[in-house]
Amino acid sequence: ATAVDKFVKGIWDSSITSELERFIEIPNQSPIFDAEWATNGFQEQVVDMFVAWLKKQPLSGYTVDVEKLPGLTPLIFVEIESTLPNETKEQAMENTILLYGHFDKQPPLTEQWDEDLRPYKPITKDGKLYGRGGADDGYAFYAAITAIAALQEQKIPHARCVVIIEGCEESGSVHLPKYIEHLSDRIGTPSLIVCLDSGCGNYEQLWLTTSLRGIVVTQLRVDILREGVHSGKASGVVPSSFRIIRKLLERVEDSETGKLLLDGLYVEIPQRRQEQAQEAANELGSLVTEEFPFVEGAKAVDLPMAELILNKTWRPALSITGVDGIPALQDAGNVLRTHTTLTLSLRVPPTLDALKGAHILKEALEKDAPYGAKVSCSILKSGSGWNSPQLADWLAAAVKDAGQTIFGKPALYQGEGGSIPFMGMLGLRFPKAQFVITGVLGPNSNAHGPNEFIHLDFAQKVTSCVALIVNAHANKPE
Repeated sequence: ATAVDKFVKGIWDSSITSELERFIEIPNQSPIFDAEWATNGFQEQVVDMFVAWLKKQPLSGYTVDVEKLPGLTPLIFVEIESTLPNETKEQAMENTILLYGHFDKQPPLTEQWDEDLRPYKPITKDGKLYGRGGADDGYAFYAAITAIAALQEQKIPHARCVVIIEGCEESGSVHLPKYIEHLSDRIGTPSLIVCLDSGCGNYEQLWLTTSLRGIVVTQLRVDILREGVHSGKASGVVPSSFRIIRKLLERVEDSETGKLLLDGLYVEIPQRRQEQAQEAANELGSLVTEEFPFVEGAKAVDLPMAELILNKTWRPALSITGVDGIPALQDAGNVLRTHTTLTLSLRVPPTLDALKGAHILKEALEKDAPYGAKVSCSILKSGSGWNSPQLADWLAAAVKDAGQTIFGKPALYQGEGGSIPFMGMLGLRFPKAQFVITGVLGPNSNAHGPNEFIHLDFAQKVTSCVALIVNAHANKPE
């Protein structure tokens, strides 16, 4: 284990960090955010960079292909032969480890970054590499390859591995199902799936993700007038579209507490997940709330820490993430506007069918429109969440040993409030597979927001833990 960790640290120091700096400089936004993604060459630039790095690594027995189906983002597919003795090809295909990550990015939000930081300018401060996409999820490809190379360098056997790096995750992985179908014969039947696109409660120990919430995105639009009119003439007679939309939102969310009011959006939280939330709360304490950049004097929702963890991992929550129909401040005249449109981001519990949740929300908002206004709630996307199957004894022991060996502290488990669409897809396709979902998105790392960073030392240690877990997989009981 010490030799593996030393090798991994050497690769991070000698090449991965500098590669991530180059990666950060490329503005390869996910397709939903970049209308020119198919022609601007940024995705191809990243793919070429990743593949060129791979070919320089001390890795043997592999093939790499860049898959490109018409109209879809490219996908990197790496196959690494099993080094287990006396294993037939058929056995290897049925004992595959699938390692997953993505290389597309969220929008830069340039104007919101600190003055000395920029989304596409890599800057390292206090062991943290700042820049868009380094933590979410550019590091995953490097970590997956390095974990396996570390085992080979020590001549430690490993099962057949498949590395899949997609370019559409931030758009809901909508291109991925076609690739999975296209590559199904080459993927095999994974017995272990490792995802490196999740989070951690702190940077002091290994964290495994036990569940992911689903996501529903809708546009809620309220129209009241055919054209704007003088507010002095109309206000008090014509109800404003903004007031109507507020009234609609009160149907689904308690504005005092933030609790959603639609019973169909809730599920029963498993007892074990409640226990894990309490264990995580005991370890993290006030870090559960202190990781967020509140303005001076502001505070979090007033609930026990374990309940806050369950709030963000197992209960539905609504966020307003976009607005249209409202002029910029400098353009705001005394006009009663024709309409207001909001983008609603609804996080749904891991075991709730997201499309069902979308229709529950849509029905609640569209029925009995106040004042006879024209109300539409358009479903833009939905993706169900995921709840991890119980860890096999060998994997639970491997996670415990890896965390203790590399970090010197016990591994911990918690749900994540975000979504990784691929996990639900894989869980349905490979119901017997075991899952290790982990990542580097910890306190203040701020994926999707300004000042995103990757904690370099932590990322290196996660890579070493993955290597040890892959090694344990080779020794698991039949």
